[in-house]
Amino acid sequence: MAEIPRFLDPRILSRIAPMELRARAVVEGFIAGLHRSPFKGFSVEFAEYRQYTPGDDIRNVDWKTYARTDRYYVKEFEEETNLHSFILLDRSASMGYRSDGLSKLEYASYLAAALAFFISRQSDGVGLITFDSQVTHFIPARSRPAHIYAILSRLEQLEPGSGTDMGKPLHELADTLSRRGLVIVISDLLDDPARTMDALEHFRFKGHDVIVFHIVHPDELNFPFTDTTRFEDPETGERLVSVPTVVRDQYMEVFRRFIDENRTGCARIRVDYDMLDIGRPLDYALFTYLARRMQMH
Repeated sequence: MAEIPRFLDPRILSRIAPMELRARAVVEGFIAGLHRSPFKGFSVEFAEYRQYTPGDDIRNVDWKTYARTDRYYVKEFEEETNLHSFILLDRSASMGYRSDGLSKLEYASYLAAALAFFISRQSDGVGLITFDSQVTHFIPARSRPAHIYAILSRLEQLEPGSGTDMGKPLHELADTLSRRGLVIVISDLLDDPARTMDALEHFRFKGHDVIVFHIVHPDELNFPFTDTTRFEDPETGERLVSVPTVVRDQYMEVFRRFIDENRTGCARIRVDYDMLDIGRPLDYALFTYLARRMQMH
């Protein structure tokens, strides 16, 4: 079987406007890929049906679906399937980094838009919260069809903010979001991993399921610099002139340790972790979301 094409390249998305068309292109391509996929464990109908299990009321079996599939499915009531998802998007200054092409924040906004569009399409409630050192925008989770446009409009206008403080805004939100749901954090996580894990564990304590999408730039992963370079911290303004070949090994070791601390920390507190470099097609993230949503079903 031919490989299912990944849809869409983030660099192609950057040429599409407005944000609604970007989100729609990713989601429709993803759904088309699912329908062609040989992996039968994934379905985009999970918001309405689940497979019959002993003990279910036989009156809720959908006999038309049985006639088509030769399998028993139960049509669930809206209150059984409705989930509220909260997308928490880091807009701190470090997310504005770019070297050629997309910034981390632009990629993250496309990801948030695609997730919000997909979640809304499944009739689940979705909200958007942006933060840097504090909460900067709060759009509550709603399931009304028109609600998605408020989210996409906010994402269209998003600009990098101030310094990073993962702990303060996330702890505040963990206390604020009273209804249990799925919390999706999109961030470069550039803070002390211990503070980040403490904040994420607060959501878990409150009964939320949590997914973390760790956004990284290829420059952070590969440190491709060769000539004498001036490095500047976008959040503090601190500058350093260095010969990259001298510091490369040390930098790579520190960054590998940073990634490992976040990955293992998330595993310890039972948070899904997915690292995405900004060249990676967005359907990978939709698979991560869908797998978690189906486990919650």
